[in-house]
Amino acid sequence: MKVTDHIQNANGKTLFSFEILPPLKGQNIQSIFDSIDPLMEFDPPFIDVTYHREEFEFKELPNGLLQKKIVRKRPGTVGICAAIQNKYQVDAIPHILCGGFSREDTENFLIDMDFLGIQNVVALRGDAIRNETYFKPERDGNSYAGELVTQIANLNKGIYLDEDLQNSAATNFCIGVAGYPEKHMEAPSLDSDIYFLKQKIKNGASYIVTQMFFDNKKYFDFVAKCRKEGITVPIIPGLKPISTKKQLNQIPHRFKVDLPDDLIMAVVRAGDADAVRQVGIEWCVAQSKELIAAGIPVLHYYSMGKSENIREIAKAVF
Repeated sequence: MKVTDHIQNANGKTLFSFEILPPLKGQNIQSIFDSIDPLMEFDPPFIDVTYHREEFEFKELPNGLLQKKIVRKRPGTVGICAAIQNKYQVDAIPHILCGGFSREDTENFLIDMDFLGIQNVVALRGDAIRNETYFKPERDGNSYAGELVTQIANLNKGIYLDEDLQNSAATNFCIGVAGYPEKHMEAPSLDSDIYFLKQKIKNGASYIVTQMFFDNKKYFDFVAKCRKEGITVPIIPGLKPISTKKQLNQIPHRFKVDLPDDLIMAVVRAGDADAVRQVGIEWCVAQSKELIAAGIPVLHYYSMGKSENIREIAKAVF
């Protein structure tokens, strides 16, 4: 079922969903099931599965030269989505990136998803890899998420890259895209970011999932700006509880989001790791309750493969 149908069928009830990471290469699917099982009691209608593109490593050869080697540290998005739908009978939503994909690769990925009966995808540009200062698309790949949305929307119309195909079948994907309440790190302003977000909706996206935020006012202001610009699709808030003191530095650096002073000082004053974890849970519970009171259709949690604190939050909220 499409995300938009899940929202409509909920009749105003706030739904619970979460996002998982594929396991590191060498680990098996059981690590994924172990992180999902504790959260199934909260009836998630869908589970997002991230996609991690390749990275480059340089291996020194005996002659002293460096060999460039492509590695994929977290493969398995397609297989994980199939396993989730088979085991739990809930919709699995793969993330699909511009980075690392040619348009042909993208089309083949989407065909596989369609064959598996997957009806939802999240279309993302993706970040620059470690060896790049700025994002660099693949040769013959999509440069922006808006272009990727267009390609998916074309498949929904039966338009494939091979224009000579006859009687081609149309896919039926519901397309999600990312939104940034504190603007994308590369955007010159929030207004310009929302301008391009509106283009993604125009190109065929049906819903938005936001980057994590820790101040609900930023989410509410973002939604108000989007509505003012004529964006009417559901805007699902993405939430993540702080779980370690290191994240006070890591999250603003990695995701370019601000942390409220009250949250920062509560974490700083926490006596040990358990106390830090509890601060993060309580803050996220408060965020969640305020969002539910505002009638938000779905709360989406970034689990990062750790389900214990998400379960504590869900128990307090749902």
